[in-house]
Amino acid sequence: MSFHEAIRSALRALRSNLLRSLLTMLGIVIGVSAVIAMVAVGGGAREQVVAQIRSLGANLLQVWPGNISVGGVRLGAGVQNTLTDEDAAAILREVAGVQASAAVIRSGAQLVAMGQNWATVATGVDNGFFEAREWEMESGRLFEADEITRGGQVVILGQTVRQNLFGEADPIGEIIRVRNVPMTVIGVAARKGQSAFGQDQDDTVFVPLQTARLRLAGQNRANGRTVNQIMVKVQDGESLERVQADMRELLRQRHRLQADQEDDFFIRNLAEVAATREASARTLELLLAAVAAVSLIVGGIGIMNIMLVSVTERTREIGVRRAVGARPTDIRSQFLIEATVLALIGGALGVALGFVAAQAVSIGAGWPLLVDAMSVVLAVGVSAAIGMFFGWYPAVRAARLDPVEALRAT
Repeated sequence: MSFHEAIRSALRALRSNLLRSLLTMLGIVIGVSAVIAMVAVGGGAREQVVAQIRSLGANLLQVWPGNISVGGVRLGAGVQNTLTDEDAAAILREVAGVQASAAVIRSGAQLVAMGQNWATVATGVDNGFFEAREWEMESGRLFEADEITRGGQVVILGQTVRQNLFGEADPIGEIIRVRNVPMTVIGVAARKGQSAFGQDQDDTVFVPLQTARLRLAGQNRANGRTVNQIMVKVQDGESLERVQADMRELLRQRHRLQADQEDDFFIRNLAEVAATREASARTLELLLAAVAAVSLIVGGIGIMNIMLVSVTERTREIGVRRAVGARPTDIRSQFLIEATVLALIGGALGVALGFVAAQAVSIGAGWPLLVDAMSVVLAVGVSAAIGMFFGWYPAVRAARLDPVEALRAT
């Protein structure tokens, strides 16, 4: 029997028991669809995490106020600001490998313009912030030097604020009231989107650092030079870990911390955040892979079971084929091809179902969908291998049937 004849015979045998064949394929279908969905959704989720981390800026370190103790009582992180804009300047000046360092002051603000109002966050920065965050301007300009030093009443809008206050109109040159302080719009920042921490990065307005301190942040923060955060961009090719260690040593010296005192600040390495998110995604992928593996094994056992039943039902047919000259290898090949075709059809159906499931998850979760052609080839190849592996024993059993005994079977 030729290969093409064996294929046609296998398809006829499967069609003769269509419902049974479909039920037998079910395990393969579920397993392959899980593999396709796992790769597509997992790849999309990883890509989204990478894009969100990238939107914060490449090679970025964030310095936040840490724990402080008063009379032996630990007040917790962020209770009191322990960072200053002088710290930011010292980091840029004294730590090798730092490209940009920017102090940040944030405070809530109610905005009013063009008969509209919007509650958002006013972010006090200098131009180093935009370099550190790799934040481009869509229109307008950045702050001028004298606006930063004297606290000019100018503002740069984020995309969300611009949309809610001005719609599609050009806001450049318009007057906006930020906590009742009139300011002139000089620019609109490019869209950044959602951060890796689920925040809308475009829902903010940027004002010069001194303006935020004197006019928006309140009397308490106006005393001294304290800031909420320091953004540090590390030069390409430099070790983030080495720069982070040097920054820690410098800040401990500047804050006059003794050797037995803990840091009154903490440094967040966004590369570590990305690694944590990717580890979570890999855990989910391993779980889906386990489900897929179990389903494929169950599907393979189902194929073996149905092929053994088929051998029993077709014993007389096997005897007739042997009587007219079919060799044991022909019988073995026929049943092996039937098992493989069964698994391949199940694999093809699983690929289609996996695409549908991945698309549904992508739409529901808002993740991009990344389909890897190699995963499709691998899934179909694995299904064929399972058909061959679990179909081998029934095929060998059919080939070993005694022709005379097979013809006597009823």
